[in-house]
Amino acid sequence: MECFLTKSRRDKFAKVIAQRTSHFTVATEDVYQLHNTSAVIRSCDVFGIQEVSIVEEQNTKRIDREIAMGAQKWVDLNRYHSIKSCIEDLKQKGYQIVATTPHGNNCDLQDFDVSKKSCFFFGRETEGLSEEVLNAADCYLKIPMVGFTESLNISVSAAIILQHVTSKLKRTAIDWQLSEAEQLKKRLQWCQKTIKSYDEIVERFYNNKV
Repeated sequence: MECFLTKSRRDKFAKVIAQRTSHFTVATEDVYQLHNTSAVIRSCDVFGIQEVSIVEEQNTKRIDREIAMGAQKWVDLNRYHSIKSCIEDLKQKGYQIVATTPHGNNCDLQDFDVSKKSCFFFGRETEGLSEEVLNAADCYLKIPMVGFTESLNISVSAAIILQHVTSKLKRTAIDWQLSEAEQLKKRLQWCQKTIKSYDEIVERFYNNKV
C-alpha cells in the first residue's frame, strides 16, 4: 500500500514509527474540558505514545479535532465506560498503574523508574483522580513545583511527564520500540487513514488474484 504514498509520506511514516512505543501509555479519567483530553492525545503523538485510554463514566464527549491537530488519526484510542474495566485491561496487558497526583506518598518525576511498563493516569480538572484509581495505583507520581500553585492543568502535566519519561527511556538499553510486526500493522493502518481510495485498491487487488 505504501507505493500509493509519496516518498516524503513514506519517509515520515518510517521515521515516526521508529519512535513509537507501547512501553508507556496514558489514561484520562472523566476529564470535563474537551480541549484537555484532545491536548493530551496531541502530546502522546508528539512524544511517541501509541495508545491512549479514555475513561468516560460521567463525561462522554467527542475528541476536539482542532485541538488534537489530527493526532487522533495516528494514536490508538481505547474508550472505557468504567474505570474498573480500564484498570483490569491495563493490568492484564502488564502495565503498572501510575496515579499522577500532587498529594500523598509520591515519587518525584526525576526519580521515576522507567524500566516498568506504565500507564500514567490523569484525572478530572477539579477533583483529580477518583479514589478507585488511587486505591488501585501501584505508585504515585508528582511533578516537583516550587511556586504557590500546587497543581498544573492536566494537558501541561501530561506533556511534562511524557517528555521526561520518554527521553529517559530512550537513554536506556530497554527494548522500548514496537515489534516489527506491530510496526507493519500500524503502517498499514496509517495507509488506510491516508489513502482515500484504500478500499477500492484492496478490492481490486483481491479481485485480480482470483
